[in-house]
Parts: sequence; C-alpha cells; structure tokens
Amino acid sequence: MLFSFPTRLNVNSRILSNFSFAPNRNNLNAPLKCLGLGLRYMSIAPEVKGEAFLEAVSEYPGITCLALNRPKSKNAISVNLLKELGECLDSVQFDNTTRVLIVKSTSPDAFCAGADLIERRSMSQTQVNRFLSDLRAALGKLENLPMPTIAAIDGPALGGGLELGLACDLRVAARSVTKIGLPETSLGIIPGAGGTQRAARVLGISKAKDLIFTARMLPSSEALEWGLIDYVSETTAYERSIELAEKVARNAPLALRAAKRAISRSEDLPLEAGLDFERISYETLLPTKDRIEALNAFKEKRRPQFKGE
Repeated sequence: MLFSFPTRLNVNSRILSNFSFAPNRNNLNAPLKCLGLGLRYMSIAPEVKGEAFLEAVSEYPGITCLALNRPKSKNAISVNLLKELGECLDSVQFDNTTRVLIVKSTSPDAFCAGADLIERRSMSQTQVNRFLSDLRAALGKLENLPMPTIAAIDGPALGGGLELGLACDLRVAARSVTKIGLPETSLGIIPGAGGTQRAARVLGISKAKDLIFTARMLPSSEALEWGLIDYVSETTAYERSIELAEKVARNAPLALRAAKRAISRSEDLPLEAGLDFERISYETLLPTKDRIEALNAFKEKRRPQFKGE
C-alpha cells in the first residue's frame, strides 16, 4: 500500500513539498504525519533535529511549525540557533503550501529566554554587533513573511524571546506563563532586536515605556490586558495556536497574504495612500480561481475548497 505524507521540512530547501512512499526499511527515518490523531506524533526512528527546524505537525494541511529546540538553555538564542532560524525563514518564505506558520518551543518550560548570555560573555563588541544585526534581519524576515504567523508562548518569553514573538502577527500564551517582558534595562542595555519599536506599535508609546523602563515581567493574564498577547490558553499555547491556525488556514491563501500586506502597510502610509493600496490589493484577487470557487460555494451552500490560485 502506498501512503502520502508531508516531508519533514528541510531548512535548506527552497520549496517545501510532499512525497509518497511505501513503508519499508529504507524509509524508517522519514517523519510521518498523524492520521486522525490530533496533535500527537508518529515516529519509527529518532531524528536528529537542529536548534531550529521546520515541521508539518498538524493533520490540517497548510500549517507549518518553526520549532526552537535548545531546551536545556531555555531556547536562548545562540549564534548557531540564529543561523538555523534564518535558514528556516529563508525556506518557508518561498513555500506556497504553508498557509500559517506557528513559532513554538519543543519544550514546555520556555518559549525563549532571549540571547544566550553565557555565549555573549565570550564575544567581542564587534561580534555582538554582528549578532544583533543578524537577529534584527531574521526578525525582519519573520515579520515580513507573506503568510500569517502565530507565536505559541509556552514558558517564559523574555528579551529577544519576546522580540521574536512581537515579530509574529498574533501571540498566544498559556495561562501558566508568568514571565513575559523586555528586562534589558535591568542588564544595562535596551532591547536591541526591534523591541522598542514593535512594542510601541503593539502597546502604544506609554505602555511600551512602562514595560521597558520598569523591566517588569508580566504573567500571561496581565499581558493579555495590556494587549501584549492576543489569547490566553487554559491548556497549552501550542494547542490553542493550532486551533487558531486551522481557522485562519480555511480561508483563501491569496486573500490572507493580500490582507496581511495591506494591514502591515497601514503603519507606513497616509490614509489615502493606504486606501489606494487596499483597492489595488482587492482588485488583484477578483480574477483568481479561489474567488470564483468562493462564489460557487456560496451558491451551492458548501464550504469552499481553496487552492491558492
């Protein structure tokens, strides 16, 4: 019998695709997608995974996870993790099959504790500057990905870890999370990978100053009240993020990407220019197959089957 499963997404590939295989001993290391098993995994043999990797983990097509995988260091961002993170972002950027990207941790104990301060102590100022430049570039890539992105915050998100979350479109945190913040001023520095700018855009100037001046760490419930995160999950942030991603991924991929572009440009454009950009974006969707499918589905009283065409 022949089965078709999504590959584990290779961070070095430019296009992420599916493959078919018949189960045999030559395929024992191929990661499998669960059939009807919710969020559980199937595995035949252990895989060697990097400090950041891409993987399709949901039974719902079009959802990809970017996983941070330094659990012993609470996913502190090292030079190597940053390199692999950048490779993942380069790969998924050109993947038209990914409708939603979830950034998550492989460990429930920490989303991301920020920069690796142990590694930082041995770095020269030039190396630190280069690291920050690369981190800013990586978070810029994340922010500018064409598909919607969700940060699944299970465990503390501090400093560069919160900056990573702020570069995503939406943020979900578990109820159990007690530390979300930008504590850099308590370390003699300021947020250096976009925290001052993105926090101000998300929270407003006054709240961003409060968060950074005090170096306070918010529990998820208070972070929700501030508007720093968008959802609090009573279970895990990852499970809630999957539910949210499924709702998003049901919609037309081209429309999702056009909506993201138009909304993101609103920060940079005067209102009239923004309205023109919205109009142009709208008009580009009129001849698409997905729009025709939506009209037909409405007439036939069924759910549309979007293909991103």
